[in-house]
Amino acid sequence: MKRVLVTGTAGFIGFHLAKLLLSEGFQVHGYDGMTDYYDVSLKQRRHQMLLQTPGFSATEDLLENHERLMQVADEFKPDVIVHLAAQAGVRYSLEHPRSYIDSNVVGTFNVMEVARQHEVEHLLMASTSSVYGANEDMPFTEMEKADTQLTIYAATKKANEAMGHSYAHLWNLPTTMFRFFTVYGTWGRPDLALYKFVDAILDGRPIDIYNHGDMYRDFTNVDDLVRGIRLLIDVPPVRPDSADDISEGDSLSPVAPYRVVNIGNGDKVRLLDFVEAIEDAVGQKAIRNYMPMQMGDVPATWANTDLLQSLTGYRPQTDFKDGIARFVEWFRDYHGK
Repeated sequence: MKRVLVTGTAGFIGFHLAKLLLSEGFQVHGYDGMTDYYDVSLKQRRHQMLLQTPGFSATEDLLENHERLMQVADEFKPDVIVHLAAQAGVRYSLEHPRSYIDSNVVGTFNVMEVARQHEVEHLLMASTSSVYGANEDMPFTEMEKADTQLTIYAATKKANEAMGHSYAHLWNLPTTMFRFFTVYGTWGRPDLALYKFVDAILDGRPIDIYNHGDMYRDFTNVDDLVRGIRLLIDVPPVRPDSADDISEGDSLSPVAPYRVVNIGNGDKVRLLDFVEAIEDAVGQKAIRNYMPMQMGDVPATWANTDLLQSLTGYRPQTDFKDGIARFVEWFRDYHGK
């Protein structure tokens, strides 16, 4: 069975992906910096759970430590690398932009160097729906230009896509970038809206609803997301002989084994409907504090997932109300509320 190096395994998405891969018999080595962007104890709890599973090992260090990352890869000898670790958060990037350059640009470069030197079968790296920036034609497709990023977080992810393409071209390194759309689910991050809303409602605190609730998001359940990543592992892009060999709707580069793929639920949900579903799952009403749009935010995101389906036969479809109910059940259990 393949050996997969996953960065960010103590994080929200990395934890779920590692768990899925281990359940299918993969050997997984996790690499995570355990930064204090949010509660480190939650990250430690995720890693503790993974470490109870045979086939999982882990290293705690920063991506910026190139020598340590290379040492880990030399010892583990990965067949595949899935790069999920990043400085996350759109709003945090307004106040701490340098941390995004260090982690998302320098750290990603180090991961690409490891992938190049080890000649892995497939390098998969996380991007974000935020790269679509000010684009207004929806649902977003991978073929449209994405040159109007609105935050340094989105800009670093677009830089990762450009870096990934150049390495794929230069070193014939099969590379897939996947763009996530508003991910939620159990073991989620405390800075994400669902976690914050549930926590506040249960404590009787108000919740901040930006743009007065007139926002739309393509809410993607984390279980659907990692299933999409898992299936993409099996379809590394191949450099085409010519542009004529590329199927319509495929983002495959004409000059590199490189592809961009959206992973979203393929539906847009109004923020106020999301809040109402949380209220129903919690069993009490929220105290709503309506706010103007935040700087760098966008009014809507919505993914076209046709390419994901054509490549893998899979299309995420968890109903957001069901996903919220599962999260609330986990939250109450985890926090004893």
